[in-house]
Amino acid sequence: MNLLVLAAETENPLVPPIPELVIGLIAFVIVFGFLAKKLLPNINKVLEERREAIEGGIEKAEAAQTEAQSVLEQYKAQLAEARHEAARLRQEALEQGTALKEELRAEGQRQREEIIAAGHAQIEADRKAAAHSLRQDVGKLATDLAGKLVGESLEDHARQSRTIDRFLSDLEEKAEAAR
Repeated sequence: MNLLVLAAETENPLVPPIPELVIGLIAFVIVFGFLAKKLLPNINKVLEERREAIEGGIEKAEAAQTEAQSVLEQYKAQLAEARHEAARLRQEALEQGTALKEELRAEGQRQREEIIAAGHAQIEADRKAAAHSLRQDVGKLATDLAGKLVGESLEDHARQSRTIDRFLSDLEEKAEAAR
């Protein structure tokens, strides 16, 4: 037993025996070879695919961002153009409104002048009609009065008209001279 104790004392518990070390090394090489031959290419392939997918996604995102920026610039340009067009239409409508207002004002002025002219013409016609009616009434009264004063009848129409006209002409001359 001494030998066994002595042998146990000389063996280091941290260092495995040589046959186990060799078997472990062979098993490690076999597992490493299997992993390197079968599993490592698949892992590298999956990693490469993920890297390409990520890079492609980044490129797509950059392209989408560039396109979005381009579309945004187009929309801004269209919006600015629409605002400019709206301002132009607003100005045009204002000018048309002003022109229409002036046109309506001129039309109203023209109608007013026509109404005033028609009123003046009507007043002149009424004045002439009243003067004619008055002339006849005054003439009739003057003829009747003259007939009573003279004592003879002035029924002759031509003589009556001449007398009336002469009498009214004298009255008009006196009225104008008094002015």
